[in-house]
Amino acid sequence: MTTIVHDTTEAVCLSTEYSLYLKPIAKITVSVALPQLKLPGKSISNWEVMERIKAMVAPEQFSALRISKSTMDFIRFEGEVENKAVVKSLLARLDGKSIKLSGFTDVLKVRAVENKVDFPARHDWDSFFRDAKDMNETVPGERPDTIHLEGLPCRWFSQKDSQFPDRPSEEVLSAVFQTFGQVRNVDIPMLDPYREEMLDKNFNTFSFGGHLNFEAYVQYQEYCGFTKAMDTMRGMKLMLKGDDGKAVACNIKVAFDTSKHLSELALKRRTMERMKLQELERQREEQKRREKEEEERLKEDERKQKEQEEEEKERRKEERLRKREQKLREKEQRKNLKKVRRQQEEEQKKLQMKIAMEERRLLLAQRNLESIRLIAELLARAKVRIHTKHTQRQKTHTIH
Repeated sequence: MTTIVHDTTEAVCLSTEYSLYLKPIAKITVSVALPQLKLPGKSISNWEVMERIKAMVAPEQFSALRISKSTMDFIRFEGEVENKAVVKSLLARLDGKSIKLSGFTDVLKVRAVENKVDFPARHDWDSFFRDAKDMNETVPGERPDTIHLEGLPCRWFSQKDSQFPDRPSEEVLSAVFQTFGQVRNVDIPMLDPYREEMLDKNFNTFSFGGHLNFEAYVQYQEYCGFTKAMDTMRGMKLMLKGDDGKAVACNIKVAFDTSKHLSELALKRRTMERMKLQELERQREEQKRREKEEEERLKEDERKQKEQEEEEKERRKEERLRKREQKLREKEQRKNLKKVRRQQEEEQKKLQMKIAMEERRLLLAQRNLESIRLIAELLARAKVRIHTKHTQRQKTHTIH
C-alpha cells in the first residue's frame, strides 16, 4: 500500500536516475487500558479514544493511525508518523498519560512504545549460513550474497517510456541496487512466463490499493555489497519522488535468501525445467497446429461436401425444372398437336363438305345437262314426229 509523503527530509537517495529513495519507518504502538464497565449497555467508543490520542500529540500528526487489536481490557493502536525525529516527542506526550472520557469516572491509562523493526541482523545470516549443512559458502547463492525483496511496485522499476509501464525491468532493478555494490545476478520471477508453471504460483498479484507489486532477487558479487544493502534498508520503506516534487512511499519486505535461488544448481535446474516446458509448449503448439490443421481440413472437407451437396441440390433442382419444362413443352406440343389435328380435321371436314358440295353441284349440273339433253332429244323427236306427221299429211293431201 502506497502513502503520500509530505516531508521528505529524512529520505536517503537510492537511485537518482529513477528517483527512488529510502525513508525511515517511524511507527509507534499505543495501548489504552479500559476500565471495568459497571453499567450494562454502556460502551466505550474506539473512535472517541482514537480522536483523544490524536489530540494528545497535537500539533504533531499521525500519517496513519489504525486499531490493531481491541478487547474488553484494552485497545491497541498502531500509528505512523512522517519522520523518525518526532517519535520521541510523541512518546513523551503519550506514554504514561491518561484519558478522561465523558460519562466515565475512571481514567484510561495510555502506554506508548516505538515499534521494533522486524528485520534480520548480520548475526542472523552469518549464523544461518555457518550452521546450514546443505550450504557451501564458497559457492554463489549458497552464502550471504542474495537479497529477497517483496512488495516492489512494478511501475517504479519499469523502463522509462516503456510500452508496458506495469512491467518491471531486471535492468532497472540491477541499476538501482548497484548503489550498494557490484550486482552478479538479478531475477524477477514474474517476468519468466514458465515460472508459474514451475512453481505452481501466481506472481501477478495486486496489493491492497490496486498497485501491481512484484518480488525479486538481487545477488551481489561481494559480501560487502550484500551487507551494505541489508544494513541500509533496515527499518526503511521505499519512496518515489515525482518530477513535480510529490512523493509516495510503500513498505517492502527485505530478507536474505535461504533457498539458493540464484545458485548455479538452481539456475541450471530452472533452465532445464524451462527447456522442458518450452519443449512441452512446442509439442502443445505442434499438437494445436495439427489439431488446427485437422480442424481446418475437416472444415474444408465439410465445406466441399456442403458445396457438393449444394451443387447436387442445385443439379436436382435444375433437373426438376428441366423435367417440368420438358413436361410443359410436351404438354404444349400435345396441345398444339391436338389443335393442329382439330384444325386439320376441321379443314378436312370443310374440304369434304366442299368436295361434297362440288360433287353435288356437278351432279346437279350433269342432271341439268341430261335434262337439257333429254328435253332437246324429246324436242328433236317431237320435231321429227311433227315433221313426219306433216310429211305424211302432205303426202296424204297430195294423194287426195
